[in-house]
Amino acid sequence: MSFRIQPTAPARPNRCQLFGPGSRPALFEKMAASAADVINLDLEDSVAPSDKDTARANIIAAISEVDWGTKTLSVRINGLDTPYWYRDVVELLEQAGDRLDQIMIPKVGCAADVYAVDALVTAIETAKGRKKPISFEVIIESAAGIAHVEAIAASSPRLQAMSLGAADFAASMGMQTTGIGGTQDNYYMLQGETRHWSDPWHWAQAAIVAACRTHGVLPVDGPFGDFSDDEGFRAQARRSATLGMVGKWAIHPKQIALANEVFTPSEAAVAEAREILNAMETAKAKGEGATVYKGRLVDIASIKQAEVIVKQYQMING
Repeated sequence: MSFRIQPTAPARPNRCQLFGPGSRPALFEKMAASAADVINLDLEDSVAPSDKDTARANIIAAISEVDWGTKTLSVRINGLDTPYWYRDVVELLEQAGDRLDQIMIPKVGCAADVYAVDALVTAIETAKGRKKPISFEVIIESAAGIAHVEAIAASSPRLQAMSLGAADFAASMGMQTTGIGGTQDNYYMLQGETRHWSDPWHWAQAAIVAACRTHGVLPVDGPFGDFSDDEGFRAQARRSATLGMVGKWAIHPKQIALANEVFTPSEAAVAEAREILNAMETAKAKGEGATVYKGRLVDIASIKQAEVIVKQYQMING
């Protein structure tokens, strides 16, 4: 372990982030009653320019009027390259109640983007005497964002989560695809006449996970565009979970259960993790640093792996 200890990410359930446009307030009660851990009320891509002011007012009212339970309540503001974002921040923090937990900042390309929002948020919190500090989530959606991902992950103590926005990321990278997440038909290797499809998002996800884990931030997988493809969603989510991501976006209510299923450790996985911990306790009592569990070597590193699964299960189940 490095002399600098890896910080712990926020201990909150983040298996599913459900998105809904601020221009459709009829959805808010249904979102609040859903099984999603995080609610993202959107002011950005899903809201037309002519509806920005109305959507913002809808969200400000709903923050106080809707019972959001224990969910993390987040609002995605508009990008810093638009004329809307500063008004989003000012009106949310000056007019919305303390129930708001988080602001999601889209299309972050460098640490200075986060600094700009942080400075404005801090000034408003101080002026208004807000008691609960607002946290941040950022979305990596560009070549610049992924190039500067570690600096972004270290950019603010408010930062709690980071997501990959596949569609804008693909456009920024010049990728020849209109797909949002998942495998792509033309991204394959050929062995004889057999095609093997790999994951074009893997390297970006791995970079995000590494940056997040280095700086104590939750890494989250973004959208899967084809909400008619349950198995495709599951496959993408399982790859993300295996890499170390803690959850995934839902752009349709049917994706909530799928995300919760994948990012909740199974009873079998938890039972095995606990057995490994018990086996290592027995080994330690004998003065041994390693032992054999079901025919495979387990050691101190295995304890850390098992503890990740058990702690995640305990957090999700209260």
